[in-house]
Amino acid sequence: MLDMTNCEHLISQLEATIHNPRTMTEGDKLLVGVDLGTAYIVIVVLDQDKKPVACEMAFSQVIKDGLVIDYVGAMHVVKHLKEKIEQKIGTRLTKAAIAVPPGTSEGDSKTHKYVVEGAGMEVTNILDEPTAANSVLNIENGVIVDIGGGTTGLSIIKENQVVYVADEATGGTHLTLVVAGNYKIKFEEAEKYKTDLSRQHEIFPLVTPVIEKMATIIKIHIKNHDVKEIYLVGGTCCLDKIEKIIENVTGIRTMKPKNPFLVTPLGIAMNC
Repeated sequence: MLDMTNCEHLISQLEATIHNPRTMTEGDKLLVGVDLGTAYIVIVVLDQDKKPVACEMAFSQVIKDGLVIDYVGAMHVVKHLKEKIEQKIGTRLTKAAIAVPPGTSEGDSKTHKYVVEGAGMEVTNILDEPTAANSVLNIENGVIVDIGGGTTGLSIIKENQVVYVADEATGGTHLTLVVAGNYKIKFEEAEKYKTDLSRQHEIFPLVTPVIEKMATIIKIHIKNHDVKEIYLVGGTCCLDKIEKIIENVTGIRTMKPKNPFLVTPLGIAMNC
C-alpha cells in the first residue's frame, strides 16, 4: 500500500498558501499549473523546488465534460485568477502547464491551450489528468481515478508506466443535479449544499446510485488488468465515504489523500 505521508504534507502546504501565499521576486523561476475543471478552475504556483507558493480557484461553468463550451468566459476566469495571484506574490506568471481528461482529442486539447494563452501565459506542457495526479502520488502499480465535475477518468499504471487510459462523462455535476432535483433548488445552490461538510451525511444516500455508476465504470475498465489498488483524486472524491462505495462495487482496496481536490492541479504545476 502506498505511503501518502509526503503527498499529504505537500497538499497541506498548498492549502496554507490559499490564505497565506508566499511573496516572490521578479526573475524567480515559477512552476504554474492551470486546471480547467467542469466546476472549478484552479491555478497552482510552485517555486523551482516544487514547493507551494500560491493557489487560487473560482467556481465556473465554462467547461462541460472536459470540453470548453465558453472560450471567452474561461479565458476571463483564468486571467482574473492569474492577476489575483500576481498581485499577491509580487511577480508575473508567464508559463503554465495544463491537463485534459484522458482520450481528449488534439483539437479539444488545443482549445484548452488557447484559453490559457489568451489569458497571457505560454503553455509548456499538456498532460492527461490522472498522469498529472501521479506526479504527486508517485504510485508504481495501480489505477488512478480522477473524478471531476464532468468526467471520471482513469489511468492504469504498471511498473511506473501508463498502460491504459479511459474517460467517461459522469462526475460531480451529476451528483449536484440529483441534489438540486431532490431539494428543488437551483444548481448553484445545490453545489454549495453538496460541498457543505455538515450536510454530507444527509445527501449521501441520494447520490449513492451515481457513485455506484462511477464505480461500475471503473470496474468495467479495469477488468482485464491485474489491479490491486485504486487511488482517488478530483473534487468529487472529497465526498466522505465515496471510497467505501467504490471499494464495495469493484472489490478492490480504494484509497484517497486528505484533500483529493488539489492533487491534480498540484501535479499539473509540477510538470510546468
